[in-house]
Amino acid sequence: MNLSNIAESIRKIRQQQNLTVEQLAVKAGFTKGYISRLENFRVTPSLSALKKISEVIGVPLSAFFEDDFKSPQYIKGSLDSGEEIIRNNAPEYGMRYYSLAFKKIDRIIDPFILEYRPSDKIREMMMHDSDEFFVVLEGEIDYIAGDEKNRTTLKKNDTIYLSANMPHSSTISPGCQYAKALIIYCQNNAGSQSKEQD
Repeated sequence: MNLSNIAESIRKIRQQQNLTVEQLAVKAGFTKGYISRLENFRVTPSLSALKKISEVIGVPLSAFFEDDFKSPQYIKGSLDSGEEIIRNNAPEYGMRYYSLAFKKIDRIIDPFILEYRPSDKIREMMMHDSDEFFVVLEGEIDYIAGDEKNRTTLKKNDTIYLSANMPHSSTISPGCQYAKALIIYCQNNAGSQSKEQD
């Protein structure tokens, strides 16, 4: 078992999945310190530990033992089987992200289901280096593109296409108790990954 190769594989795949060390630790049932030591090849993991981690980051166990792990050419899923990803403290604002292409680690488009529930906290506007396609599946969502003058209420089947680096925000509309949207991010540069999302 080449410990440094395994450690580097875990770190690389975790980062490609936009997971923090703490998020991986919680999902896999380990401490943050254990994952940190593992990624810095200061502890030798058991096969059962590696199996848990592989399941969390959505790759086969063999990925950790291959020098050049290749992402599958296709994956099958459904709108109801996304992997929850915590981004930008979204749950504090009543929002939850579910990645629909979690196991495709070399992806250049990134589809998410985003669920909204009421929250007293208001999130600041954000921008990212990818184009975004946004479609409302359920409920009503208030969407701002650029500035407050461009606030609009989106209902089921309404869409927005947003260019990269455009400030924007989205919140559940007043009086609505639940809303759901599909968001697809597309990298302008296939070599870069979006660091911030809605």
